[in-house]
Amino acid sequence: MSQVIFITGTSTGFGKLTAQTLAKAGYTVVAGMRGVNGRNAAVAGEMAKLPNITVVEIDITDDHSVKAAFAEVTSKFGRIDVLVNNAAVSGFGLLEAYTIDQIRRMFEVNVYGVFRTYQAVLPVMRSQKAGLIINITSGASGHTLPFMVPYLASKFVVESITEGAQDELADYGIENVSIQPGVYPTEMTNGAKAGLNADRAEIIEAYGTAAEEKFNGLGTALFGKMAQFNMNPQTIADGILALVQMKAGTRPLRFPLDAIAQGTDKEFIKARADIKAKWVAAYNG
Repeated sequence: MSQVIFITGTSTGFGKLTAQTLAKAGYTVVAGMRGVNGRNAAVAGEMAKLPNITVVEIDITDDHSVKAAFAEVTSKFGRIDVLVNNAAVSGFGLLEAYTIDQIRRMFEVNVYGVFRTYQAVLPVMRSQKAGLIINITSGASGHTLPFMVPYLASKFVVESITEGAQDELADYGIENVSIQPGVYPTEMTNGAKAGLNADRAEIIEAYGTAAEEKFNGLGTALFGKMAQFNMNPQTIADGILALVQMKAGTRPLRFPLDAIAQGTDKEFIKARADIKAKWVAAYNG
């Protein structure tokens, strides 16, 4: 049997493209999504007709749903070789204008959803003494930007999970990689998929037009760069395929795929790794 690859959030965007790309390459793909018999029934049916794809219901905000999905996959295939944590929700707006409940909703998907899938898949991967977990974060997940604080904070956490788990799981042959994708034209950025945006209208109004102009300026710049560099979401799917095909033990901890950064993301990652190495040496010396 080919490697079994479980991907979350496959109804749209990177997840859908990745499922199709890996299935076409001959891998056994489990396409996880919510509402396979409801709002996503059409796309679930479309995906299920493709060779090498099995569609599974999973809501990463629900403990029972996550456990049931991974149990179903393990029962059917006997193993899970790769997990791609792609499901996420974006959000924009002033930090003060977010209610705590709205931030909590974002973290429920972007952070606790990742914790849930890790805890569901690790028993299987540990028993295999092999596995690969790929986490989709953000091109800015090593620093932050205004008007995206809760979203980028959630992606910081996923970077932390990836890095810490890499050391914890080394003895079991389980690799962890984060992909920093930058800005791509997907449903998450074009407005087709609703985000969890700032929801305190009175605070937004209190900040006035200056904040609105800054926010619009940032958005215009990002979308302009996206067009200038012809950002194609297929790049992410192809990058995930490349990671899967790499020899075990050779995969990088961080795998930036952001042409807009023009190499600065790679410089940042290297500097970050160099500083950490010095810190570890100082503490262990």
